[in-house]
Amino acid sequence: MSAAWYRVGMAQTLVEGGRPDANLERVADAVRDAATAGCRLVVLPECLDLGWTDPSARDLARPIPGPYADVLTAAARENRVYVAAGLVERAGDRLYNAAVLIAPDGRLLLHHRKVNELDIALDLYAVGDRLGVAETDLGTLGLAICADNFGSSLAVGHVLARMGAQVILSPSAWAVDAGHDDARDPYGQLWLDAYAELARLYDVTVVGVSNVGPMTGGPWAGRKCIGCSLAVG
Repeated sequence: MSAAWYRVGMAQTLVEGGRPDANLERVADAVRDAATAGCRLVVLPECLDLGWTDPSARDLARPIPGPYADVLTAAARENRVYVAAGLVERAGDRLYNAAVLIAPDGRLLLHHRKVNELDIALDLYAVGDRLGVAETDLGTLGLAICADNFGSSLAVGHVLARMGAQVILSPSAWAVDAGHDDARDPYGQLWLDAYAELARLYDVTVVGVSNVGPMTGGPWAGRKCIGCSLAVG
């Protein structure tokens, strides 16, 4: 059973490619601010430590659990909130675009690896190998990452919903051309359509949180991450 209601913090932080210390410091501050505002759950962006597809991952990625995940664990424990966040994971000779869900007591509840990685990222990240849900006092929570929720890959959301997820949390990195004018061409219909389909079919809530800031490395260098985080359901 889920709580009657609770507040979710959508922490749309700046992510700078290859600057894990600065990125994680901002994230810890955002978790504290969200907790101060009464949030019980804080959702953070995809690859928040190093930036999505940033080539620094080859040298700087760390395991889960590991030093970057430890910052999130400490933020969750110190502020007594759930934290959902995306990290680049080193696992042996592979890198994964991963996400974690951490409990207010610091326990690692979920560890997801992105399944529907874009073709341009497959020279950096391996394809994910797991799906799961966690029963909490906020209800049953599931994790997916960004393009896992494309309309063409909603099988991931279908499986999480059929596993019992009441809320699907999706760390994301939504990028557009550097000159994109959001006032003239509002971003987000792709996600609204996909999230709404899951909400309609399963009565779930889907929360997607993207970072902001320029992409300075990788195949999309020169684009900007646009935020536009949203919740549907």
